[in-house]
Amino acid sequence: MDSEPKLVTDREEDNEPKIKMERKEGEPTAAFKGASWAALLIGVSAYLIGLFNATMELNEKGYYFAVLIFGLYSAVSLQKVVRDRDEGIPVTNIYYGISWVALIISISLIGIGLYNAGSIILSEKGFYGMAFVLSLFSAVTVQKNIRDTEQARERD
Repeated sequence: MDSEPKLVTDREEDNEPKIKMERKEGEPTAAFKGASWAALLIGVSAYLIGLFNATMELNEKGYYFAVLIFGLYSAVSLQKVVRDRDEGIPVTNIYYGISWVALIISISLIGIGLYNAGSIILSEKGFYGMAFVLSLFSAVTVQKNIRDTEQARERD
């Protein structure tokens, strides 16, 4: 089991070796991994910068922060249990159900909170909603990439 990636060198015209990482079968490309991480960082950063600069009270900022963290955790947890079940890894029905309920609750909480927020203009509500959705989706994608990379390296 060689867990180190293999290095392949190509010679350029100036005789300097160019080092490329050989990708394992089933492993996501570096570009896809980078795009996923970038989307996660952009989504979470935008959401948090928006909260930091918002004129709302601290307890309201805390609510939106807690909903983001809850949403990120529930999305990654649901992605893991759905994939575990698909791969035949045992998952209890209660944990599977809790994962779905947690994600639905987190999305409902952001929706209800934004709908009822009288101090936030409509464009800000859209901004928070989109940053929230981007963060959840990219967190799932990053988790998937990490798992696919680990599985690809374990096969070797």
